[in-house]
Amino acid sequence: MKILLAGDSTVAACPSYEYPMSGWGAQLPQRVYWWAAVHNYAKGGATTESFREEGLWYQLLHQAVKGDLVLIQFGHNDQKRAHLSARGGYADNLGRMVAEVRSKGAVPILCTSAERRHFEGGVLKETLAEYASTVRELGRELDVDVVDLNAWTRSLYLGLGEEESKQLFFHFAPGAHAHWAGGLQDDTHFHEEGARRIAAHVAEQLDVLGYKPEPDFAETLA
Repeated sequence: MKILLAGDSTVAACPSYEYPMSGWGAQLPQRVYWWAAVHNYAKGGATTESFREEGLWYQLLHQAVKGDLVLIQFGHNDQKRAHLSARGGYADNLGRMVAEVRSKGAVPILCTSAERRHFEGGVLKETLAEYASTVRELGRELDVDVVDLNAWTRSLYLGLGEEESKQLFFHFAPGAHAHWAGGLQDDTHFHEEGARRIAAHVAEQLDVLGYKPEPDFAETLA
């Protein structure tokens, strides 16, 4: 049994020159040792449409077999394209993905988009609210489990506060990072620390949802 990931840069593994930037999918394998493997097909800039057009969805489905989990998280880039509106192309594409995963005998799990760290006047703005709501609605309509990363990450940032939550993201002063010599203040992409925390939460939710094998089986995979 394995886990297959579909998503954008907030899920994807990052190239070595961007270290310590990381998507949460790159930090998931060590958190779910009871699964044989985690295959991360997520790609920076991907939408529910481009992921299919570039052949990544086909590659994922080709690997999926009965009993596998397929975690799907998009939204950050879909919202930049009018035809991929939350209750338009985005919802249609996710519904199609769910059906195709089920046709392989695998188990689809939808994830709401991890929130951006966008504080204004001390208030954390909702930048993906409609997309997150759509995923929750699809979960109910299609009887699909949902890992609500949007709600959880919002709670995480608020708990840490505006300043301390910066540690979860890619913030570097000029000269501190070779690839971004001029510095970077990125409140969308995660520092390894942020990615690890989200991956730990995803693993915990898979357990809560009942996707962790019985103890005796899990021990044989450890």
